[in-house]
Amino acid sequence: MGILQGKVALVTGAGQGVGQGIALALAGEGASVAVVGRTEAKLSATCELIRERGAEAVPFTVDVADTAAIPPLVEQVVGALGGVDVLVNNAYTGSYGPLLSMSDDDFQRGFRTAPFAAFAFMKACHPHLKARGGGSIVNLVTSAMVRWDPTTYGAYAAAKQALRSLTRTAAAEWGRDGIRANSIAPHALSPGLESWVASNPEEAAEFVKSIPLGRIGECEADIGRAVVALVGPDLRYLTGATVPLDGGQAFFG
Repeated sequence: MGILQGKVALVTGAGQGVGQGIALALAGEGASVAVVGRTEAKLSATCELIRERGAEAVPFTVDVADTAAIPPLVEQVVGALGGVDVLVNNAYTGSYGPLLSMSDDDFQRGFRTAPFAAFAFMKACHPHLKARGGGSIVNLVTSAMVRWDPTTYGAYAAAKQALRSLTRTAAAEWGRDGIRANSIAPHALSPGLESWVASNPEEAAEFVKSIPLGRIGECEADIGRAVVALVGPDLRYLTGATVPLDGGQAFFG
């Protein structure tokens, strides 16, 4: 029996990379998982991996930028799986580049898919989390928020900083409902980062040198397992925190 047996987790952006790693780790501890994302084939692949581990998984297709679609999707999840105990807001589509070369729409895209989407999921899940005696929210942010040189990361860092602040407020307002809310700031070898490493080996080597533990994290073993710990009973008194999962690279102060 895993520590999350009987629990239901909703994970956005779960078709690949960090989101998939988190979904697999939660399922490995017995959670049923609502696998949420834009690409049906990727969601189905994640569900198959979860079922191979003996856990229940159901795919739900949505573009999180369409915030109006989120409340009915949460109701579909509850109808299919019986409730929600864990919400992980991982999905993000944003833009990178110098501020003066970025359009308003490109800048705003990251806000639509990070704090705006997370806010919609959090509000829609709140009554269900409360009804089941409380639960956990984990929002993914980034060390770019505290990067020594945020050049080209401005839009990304701004959207994620807003999400970090939202997380802290939810922790303060919803703690009495038994709901905990924390942020994580991970580095992990997602498909995007893996492609960058392969295309830029010298720059990637320098990047790895800046990580005290000397490696980039693994999506499931390092990030997913940390999320299991965050939402499990051993850290039941932790809320409102930002946990760096980056091998010691960033300094959050």
